[in-house]
Amino acid sequence: QVQLVESGGGVVQAGGSLRLSCAVSGRTFSTYYMGWFRQAPGKEREFVAAVKWSGGSTNYADSVKGRFTISRNNARNTVYLQMNSLRPEDTAVYYCATDRSFTIVRSGTALYWGQGTQVTVSS
Repeated sequence: QVQLVESGGGVVQAGGSLRLSCAVSGRTFSTYYMGWFRQAPGKEREFVAAVKWSGGSTNYADSVKGRFTISRNNARNTVYLQMNSLRPEDTAVYYCATDRSFTIVRSGTALYWGQGTQVTVSS
């Protein structure tokens, strides 16, 4: 069993920054991928970014490229999402997820999910 716990959400003004954390516990594998997703009120959940535990290859949604950075600390079993130049449209509940392949994570059908953390960007 794998458990994911997000933290770091909050309220920030447009143009500000936040760093989200996703602490991972339980059985994981270096070949797994970690992903961040978000869901705004009345909208579908959407992919934000993904990283592979080993090797660190990353992938981003076009809407966050150049503003968000995903990274991982293998020693701490934690994945981060550094969010800069935040916009009101970034307001959402942010979730982390993990599974064995990028395709599965990217599709939003990962087996393991966290409970989410709220990010609110005021204009």
